[in-house]
Amino acid sequence: MIVPGSRLGPYDTLSPLGAGGFGEVYKARDTRLDRTVAIKILPSADPELKARFEREAKAIAALTHPHIFSVTRLSSTMVIHTERRCDIFVGR
Repeated sequence: MIVPGSRLGPYDTLSPLGAGGFGEVYKARDTRLDRTVAIKILPSADPELKARFEREAKAIAALTHPHIFSVTRLSSTMVIHTERRCDIFVGR
């Protein structure tokens, strides 16, 4: 669990939003672009989980629709969601 007020790169965590088998989600502030985002952190460094996460990111990136997040970055342990966009990171 991440403590509200913790910093993850350029993101200041504000509060937990939820958790499930695919990770924990936190409300955060992108300090570079001054916008609210949601950060999803994978629960482990399990290679199978990372592979599933990457497949999902690639599938979403192939879609274009105003009500579907767009994927703009892929890394390995976190996902950044905004109201209409989603930046996915693998690794911290």
